[in-house]
Amino acid sequence: MSIRLDYYATSPKAMRAMMAMEASTYDLSIEPALINLVKVRASQLNGCAFCTDMHSTEARRQGETERRLYAVVVWRESVFFTPREQAALAWAEAVTLLSQSHVPDDVWEQLKNEFNDAEMVDLTMAIITINSWNRLAVSFRQKPSL
Repeated sequence: MSIRLDYYATSPKAMRAMMAMEASTYDLSIEPALINLVKVRASQLNGCAFCTDMHSTEARRQGETERRLYAVVVWRESVFFTPREQAALAWAEAVTLLSQSHVPDDVWEQLKNEFNDAEMVDLTMAIITINSWNRLAVSFRQKPSL
């Protein structure tokens, strides 16, 4: 599949808004390593090769191990993730798959046990942002660079 269109060139105003939303996620209360794990998992769920590649690369650059990155897709069966990371990954899946999951109460309870109120909102905003990027990249067929 080839790229359908360059959304940056086609609608610079819309992309400035997306970039501002993305930039705001760097000032949130959630540690960057965890944000990257969440971005990778949401991108996997959304089938976004571009974003999965980008955020895996960024995570490695920030010190994330290959072993943990390979295990993100099977985090529930893995021993590599802390309870806080597990809660964030469960929340990312529930929010990403909103129409299927309706964000179950047990996932909410798990989140509340690991995050304060501000962190819960901040994490959710990061998830919303990566889901928006995924929808742009998948819809317009953006591919990772070799």
